[in-house]
Amino acid sequence: MNTPSPTPLNPITIYVDADACPVKNEVYRVAARHRIKTIVVSNSPIAVPRDQLIERVVVAAGMDEADNWIAERAARGSIVITADIPLASRCVKAGAAAIAPTGRVFTEDSIGMTLATRNLMDSLRSAGEITSGPKSFSPRDRSSFLSALDQAIVRLKRAGFGHAG
Repeated sequence: MNTPSPTPLNPITIYVDADACPVKNEVYRVAARHRIKTIVVSNSPIAVPRDQLIERVVVAAGMDEADNWIAERAARGSIVITADIPLASRCVKAGAAAIAPTGRVFTEDSIGMTLATRNLMDSLRSAGEITSGPKSFSPRDRSSFLSALDQAIVRLKRAGFGHAG
């Protein structure tokens, strides 16, 4: 008699755009608590905890290699951690949840305006306008991120992900 696999039928997967991500350790802790597979994607090798639920993927060096790798795999049931607005847009369009390290949740309703603002600021910088850079990462950002990640996991579990259906 075959015993059922302990693997969930609709698993949740967290993808971390890891090269400049300040909340990797927080992701590892939350993912461990919920027993969620986490894939850490970067252009160069970075240390990750030795855990069967954490996978490190090192992509080729290149401008958008990590973004492309993540975007090709993001789907409903995925949570993508990224500060990259174009990547967040691609992931949201694919049905994934996307969260910035500051706790900002990218949604279908907000991503269009967020992308337009980013492109405008990029154009201003390219034209020589002096614009302030991003504000420094704060303890409040870390707290907001943890709350947003927990809420995304709860929403996916309520939608039938993360456990045998």
